[in-house]
Amino acid sequence: MENQMAYKKAKLVLIACTLFNLSIGVLYAWSVLTSSLIMPVAEGGFGWTVSQAGLPFTTATIAFAIGLLIGGRIQDRIGPRWVVTAGGALIGLGLILSGLVGNSVIGIMLSFGVVAGLGMGFGYGCATPPALKWFHPDRKGLISGLIVGGFGLSAIGFAPLTSTLLNHFTIERTFLFLGIGILIVSTAIAQLINNPPSNYLPEAPKSAKSTTKSVPLINYGWNQMLRTRRFYFIFVMFLLSASVGLMIIGVMTKIAETQVGITDPVILAGLVSFLALTNTLGRVAGGVMSDKIGRVNSLFVIFILQAVNMAAFVAYQNLPALILGIIIVGFCYGTTLSVMPALCADQYGLKNFGLNYGILFLAWGLSGIMAPVVANIIYDATNSFNIAFIICAVLMLAMIFVTFLLKKDIDKQKATEV
Repeated sequence: MENQMAYKKAKLVLIACTLFNLSIGVLYAWSVLTSSLIMPVAEGGFGWTVSQAGLPFTTATIAFAIGLLIGGRIQDRIGPRWVVTAGGALIGLGLILSGLVGNSVIGIMLSFGVVAGLGMGFGYGCATPPALKWFHPDRKGLISGLIVGGFGLSAIGFAPLTSTLLNHFTIERTFLFLGIGILIVSTAIAQLINNPPSNYLPEAPKSAKSTTKSVPLINYGWNQMLRTRRFYFIFVMFLLSASVGLMIIGVMTKIAETQVGITDPVILAGLVSFLALTNTLGRVAGGVMSDKIGRVNSLFVIFILQAVNMAAFVAYQNLPALILGIIIVGFCYGTTLSVMPALCADQYGLKNFGLNYGILFLAWGLSGIMAPVVANIIYDATNSFNIAFIICAVLMLAMIFVTFLLKKDIDKQKATEV
């Protein structure tokens, strides 16, 4: 009876964490907002330049990574509930402020970029650790995949919702309505998120492995983690693999226009939504795959797949070929985002997971700054993305080599723990 109650509680926390991430993914709506921000004032827009419209998003990406680091540290000390509640409140507040500051680049950079961005980091970073603690280590990949998959899936809802609001209301009111909705929904869901009791032992699934050697015997502090070689291998792999995914995601519509000649906004929006869907499927399926064949082996597979895909991307000159490329990009990027938290938990434990993963997640923040900038510079210089595709393929080949270094270092560490 007690085990059944604990399992029901574990499932409730997992559902709440997934729904919470689903409710805060407004970052994915920015591409929809951008079209209204750059629209002339006479037509109801703000009349911003493309560069100005990108500033709040870039700021939010940086604040997201910083918020995840800070929030992770706090939730390690006081638990996740109040941190995810604060995250939802900050996102809602940031959007509401964006609706109140009016046509101000600096104002929206501060409100959406800094306030909402920090809130997204608080919420996203503190939704995964409690769920992982409620379930057996053999399910780390699946659990992290489901939770981060919620954030990826939010694009499918937020993009059309934002578009509908913009069709009926001003930009300011769209910000206000999104902020009020997120504030109410996310903070309500956050009340269901908490850590298990300190003496809680999750029940092993029937398919659990007979050995748990892959689970560290100690819980590393952040300073201990930074003294291990494998952390830097993992960090570089996260940085470069996420950069490849974010580069394609960030310029997907431009690639479709320049390589395939697609200009229909409906088709372009459909490609973006399709990429979001494959990204979400990659997060869940990649998490399951990492439970079955191992974290490093999963990264090895997606690096090979992504390297081939990037090398072939220049040849995707029609819609079916481009869709194939999108499927692979979305799957590989999603897999990276589900494998990395599970890998961090495997190697450094769950006690200090919030801060440890927050430090590792800075790699994603850097990739969010690097990838679109590099892609745009290359396009401006050559009027195509061909060189960017080649660079990405080379980076993925280099990451294949790094997986061997990482596996060797992990095996060496395991030998010292026996």
